[in-house]
Amino acid sequence: MTIALITALVLGILLQILPKLMEWKPVKKFDDTLDRLRKFSPLLLRYGTAAALIVQVLSGSLLAPEIHINTFGYMVGAAVIMLLLIPNHFAHKIAAVGLILVFIEATLRIGTFHMLDYGFYVAITFTLFVQKTKIENWGTPFLYLGTGLSLCWVAVEKWVFPGLSMNIIAAHDVPTFGFSPEMFISMSAFIEFVVGYLLVVGVLNRILALVLTVIFFMTTTLFGAVEIVGHFMVHVILIIFILEGISFYKPPIKIHQTVLDQIVFVFLNFLFVLAAMVLIYYRFA
Repeated sequence: MTIALITALVLGILLQILPKLMEWKPVKKFDDTLDRLRKFSPLLLRYGTAAALIVQVLSGSLLAPEIHINTFGYMVGAAVIMLLLIPNHFAHKIAAVGLILVFIEATLRIGTFHMLDYGFYVAITFTLFVQKTKIENWGTPFLYLGTGLSLCWVAVEKWVFPGLSMNIIAAHDVPTFGFSPEMFISMSAFIEFVVGYLLVVGVLNRILALVLTVIFFMTTTLFGAVEIVGHFMVHVILIIFILEGISFYKPPIKIHQTVLDQIVFVFLNFLFVLAAMVLIYYRFA
C-alpha cells in the first residue's frame, strides 16, 4: 500500500514534468523525426505480426510459449502468415479473422482467465481489420488500450501469485539489487502496472515507450529463447508506439486546469484503477 501511494504521487508529478521535457530542443527534434515515420506503422504491424507468428510456429507454440500448437493452429497460423505478407488490405482483413479464430480456440483450450494475459492479440486483430476503412483512426487507440490492460493484468498476477515469479528468479538467478525476492517482485509488478496504466490513459509518450522497449530487450538477454518467443509481439507493438506517439489522443487529465487538480486527479484515478484490477483478479482467482 505504501508503494501504491508513492507511485500514485510520482505519476501525478511525472505527468507535469513530461510536457516540459518534450519542449526541450533535442527531444522535440527526435519527436518530429518520428512523426515522419508514423506512416510505416501499419506495415510494421502487419509484417511484425507475421514475423512473431513465424517464430512461434517454429518453436512449436502459438500466441504464447505455453500454448502448444495443434493441427488447427498450424493450418490457420500458416494461412494468417501468408495473408499478412500479401500487399492487399482485403487479405489482411481475412488474416485478422484467422488470428481471432486462433485466439478463440486457444481460449477454449486453456481458459479465459489465462488468455487475458494476451488480450493485446484482440487489439491487434481489430487494428488489422479496420485498416483502410472509415474507422482506421480507431486502430491505434484500441491497440494502446488492449496492450495496457494486458500489462496491468499480468502485473496483478505477480501480486496474487508471487510464487510463480519467485520460481523464475530462482531458476534464472535474476539479480534483485539487494531487495528480497518478494519485494523485488512487488516493485517490478508496479512498474509493469504503471506502464499499462499509462498506455490505457494515453500518456505514455515516445520517450517512455523507448525506455520500456530497451528494458524488454534487456530481459531477452537474461531469459533467452523463451523470452524471444513470448515477447516478440510485444516488442513490435512497443516500436509501433514509439512511432505513433499520442498525437491522436487527448488525455482525460486535460479537463482539469490547475496543476494541483491534475496531480490529485491522477493520484486518485491510479489508486481506483489499481484497486479495481486487483479486486477483479482476486474474484476470478
